[in-house]
Amino acid sequence: MQKISKKERFEAWINGEIPSAEEQLLNESGRHVYQSTSTVQAKRRHKNPRDYQNAFEIKAFQKVYNVLSVVFCLALIASLLITVSYLPRVGGTDNPGNNEVAERYIEKGLEETGAVNIVAGMILDYRAFDTFGESCVLFCAVCSVFILLKVSDRETAKENDRIHEPKNDVILQQIARIIVPLGLIFGIYVVLNGHLSAGGGFSGGAIMGAVLVLYLLAFGFEKTERFFNEKVFRVITCSALSFYCLAKSYSFFTGANHLESIISTGTPGAIISAGLILPLNICVGLVVACTMYAFYTMFRKGGM
Repeated sequence: MQKISKKERFEAWINGEIPSAEEQLLNESGRHVYQSTSTVQAKRRHKNPRDYQNAFEIKAFQKVYNVLSVVFCLALIASLLITVSYLPRVGGTDNPGNNEVAERYIEKGLEETGAVNIVAGMILDYRAFDTFGESCVLFCAVCSVFILLKVSDRETAKENDRIHEPKNDVILQQIARIIVPLGLIFGIYVVLNGHLSAGGGFSGGAIMGAVLVLYLLAFGFEKTERFFNEKVFRVITCSALSFYCLAKSYSFFTGANHLESIISTGTPGAIISAGLILPLNICVGLVVACTMYAFYTMFRKGGM
C-alpha cells in the first residue's frame, strides 16, 4: 500500500486504472490510501472471463445511459420551449394579469376562504393543487438524493462524520441551547399564523429545518437521532402528503359538484379559521422542514 498524489490519481482515472471501492482504505487521518496502480493491474490480469463479461456489460450500460440522458434532456428542453411558445404575450388581453382572476382573489378571497392573508388563501385554497405538486416535488427530490447519496454502512457513515465534523464545540452548543427552542417556537408560530398574516408552511418549515440543522451541528447525530431519524422522516412526510391529498380531494369534490362542505371557514381573524388552510399549512411546514434536514444529512454523511 502506498499513497499517490492527486496528479497520479487523475492520470490513473484518465487511463481507467482507479481502484474499486473495495481496494480503498481509510487511514486514521481521514485520507484515502490506494493500492498502487501496478498492484491493481496485476490483479486485473488474473480475472476470470466472467469478470471481463461484467466489465463489458457495465461499459455498454454506461454508453446507453449517456445516450438516453442526452435524449431525455433534449426532449425536456423541447417540451419546455414548446410550452413557453403557447404562453400569452405580455400585456395581452388573455394574460392572467389582465383577466378577472386576480380581481376575484382580492375581492372575494376573504369571504370564500376565510383567510385574512390573501396569499395563503390563494396557494392553499384556490391553487391548492399546485401547492400539493410543489410539496410532492420536494419529496421526490429527497428520494432522488437518498438514491444517489445513501450510504448503506452506518458504521462508515458515523466514522466519516467524526472525521469531517469536529464535536464538542462549547460555544456553539451553548448558543444552540438558546437559539434552538426559540427558533423552533418561532417557526411553529409562522406556520400556525400563516392564514392571518405573512408566513405559512413554506417559510415556517424553512425556519424549523434550519433549527434542526443547527442542533445537528452543535450536538451531532447521536443526540439528534434520538428524536429524528430516517423512520421518523418517512412517517412525517408520507403522513403529511397523504393528509393533504385526502383533504383537498374532498374539497375539490364538493366544490366541483356544488355540494356544501362540512368544513367551515370560521370567523376571519381567529386562529381556528380559514377551513383547511391551517392544517394544510402544517402539512407543508412539516414537509419543508424534513426536506431541509434530509438534504443536509445526506450531503454531509450519506444518512440520517
